[in-house]
This record gives sequence, C-alpha cells and structure tokens, in this order.
Amino acid sequence: MIIAALLGVVGLAIVVGPRALRLVHDLGAERAERVRTREGADMAAHLHDSVLQTLALIQKNSGDAAMVAAGPARLQERDLRGWLFESVGTDVTVAGELRAHAAIVEDTYGVVVDVVAVGDLDMTESLKPITDATREALTNAAKHAGVPRIDVYAEVSAEALDVFVRDRGLGFDPGSVADDRRGVRGSIIDRMARHGGSSEIRSAPGDGTEVRLHLPLKTEEKS
Repeated sequence: MIIAALLGVVGLAIVVGPRALRLVHDLGAERAERVRTREGADMAAHLHDSVLQTLALIQKNSGDAAMVAAGPARLQERDLRGWLFESVGTDVTVAGELRAHAAIVEDTYGVVVDVVAVGDLDMTESLKPITDATREALTNAAKHAGVPRIDVYAEVSAEALDVFVRDRGLGFDPGSVADDRRGVRGSIIDRMARHGGSSEIRSAPGDGTEVRLHLPLKTEEKS
C-alpha cells in the first residue's frame, strides 16, 4: 500500500508538475511585462517633463541664443544627465527634491516658487512619482497661469505624503483638457495612479489652480 501510494504521488507530480512550472513561468512573465510597461510610461512622462518642455521653450526663444544657452538648455542637460546616470541617495530628502525642482522652474521660467514642507523623509525611488508630478504641476503653472509666484505645500503624515501646488492665475476648465494632453494626463494623473497614489486638479477660469497629490507611504518609509 505504501509503495502504491508513493507511486501515485510520483505519478501526480509527473502530471501536475509541468503545468505548475508553466503557471509560475507565465505569472513571472506577466509581472515582468507590467514592470516594463510601467517603466516605459515613467520614462515617457519624464521625457515630456524635461526634454520636450525644454525644446518647446528653446523654440519659443530661438532668437535669443544667449538666453537659451545660459538657461533652459544647460539646466535640462544637467537634470536629464542626473536622471539617467545617478541613483537617489538617502542624503536627499523629499523637501530637498521639491526645492531642487522649484529652483529649475524658477531659473527656466523666471517665476518665484515658495516651498513649505511640514515634516520630511529620505528621498527614495518610490517617492519620485509625487515629486516628479509636482514638478510638472509647477511647470504648467509657470507656463500658463500668468502670475509671478507659485506656492508649494508638502506635508508628511504617518501614512502618506501630500503635496499641494497652488497659483492664483488665469485658471482653466479641467473638463476641457483633452485626454491626449500628456502634461496633465500622463505626467500627473496617470503617473500618480500607476504608483498607487491619487491626484485632484481644482481650477476654474479666473480663479487660479490647485493641484493636490497624495501618495500612501510604504512600510519602510513610515516614521
């Protein structure tokens, strides 16, 4: 009986084993594909945030060679080089990252960006979606709000990181923005959703704009 039972187990393993291995392989391939898709979307969003924005600004000011060379081209070269070749270290904090993005927007568009942070965290890769979305919100405000000042407020709680970008400029109707506008859809809304966060854009013509970003913290990031 023992031998018969062992033979039955061996037979079952022979029949089920290959199917189980295929299932594990398929699950691994599906997970890898999801990771590649997310990384590709993140790269496309960053290219829009930096390179394409800079090219548009250079085209707009093509007659002023000195301004182009000294300003956006140099700044974005530095930013893109850092994004491609440097990893995020623990000596960088969320507040420092936000202030660095604010400085680039100030230098590029000639506006004042006031950053206020309540609490802080070491900067990690999992927090970059919200800081990158903040930079895109700042860029949109600098380009379209028509005001000299933009406010950023960041707050770290026990469970989440929240960032608010506010301007008192021209405002717009969020419902009228086309789905293919990457500046809002790809670089803010979709970016936050891909990484488990959320975003809300409050605006109306003549009433300014407020972008609210929310990202739950992972266990290792909670204080």
